[in-house]
Amino acid sequence: MSCYDRRDLGLFLLRLGTGGVLAAHGAQKLFGWFGGHGLEGTGQFMESVGYAPGRASATAAGLAEAGGGTLLALGLATPAAGAAAAGAMAGAAAVHAPNGFFAQEGGYEHAASLGLAAAGLAVAGPGRLSLDHALGHVFDRGWMVPVALGVTAAATAVVVGARNRRVRRSAEGEQEALFEE
Repeated sequence: MSCYDRRDLGLFLLRLGTGGVLAAHGAQKLFGWFGGHGLEGTGQFMESVGYAPGRASATAAGLAEAGGGTLLALGLATPAAGAAAAGAMAGAAAVHAPNGFFAQEGGYEHAASLGLAAAGLAVAGPGRLSLDHALGHVFDRGWMVPVALGVTAAATAVVVGARNRRVRRSAEGEQEALFEE
């Protein structure tokens, strides 16, 4: 018989809240649920903010958010789930960063909060009230944490770096067009 402590309950609540918000956010992108725009509309938006191709970017972000969020809520494959969600939120934060920190001004506050919570869960683990625990942590080994976070950080750096180069080139092209007029 196992006894659950307040740490397990706290991790459970954090996983449910963070995972639920991420899953809903991803469902907006993938399926147009909860007032979202689905893959078509989200793809157009992604293209407009420098993530190309837009539809593929929307699919990747939606899967990382919805899939990572669902897995976090369940406490399954926690290192990979948390890393995937954190990577998606880093990509979102890059879009909002020019607007400052606070969300009311269009800043990256919300994306940073979700991303840090997801990364923290990847590191801390799911606790005993989780599928990972019930399955003997076969998808939650200690070595998986640095691997999942490292691979995600590298992939995110490449994707966000490419996006930032596209945005910079576009801004430079607009400035050149203004000078030519």
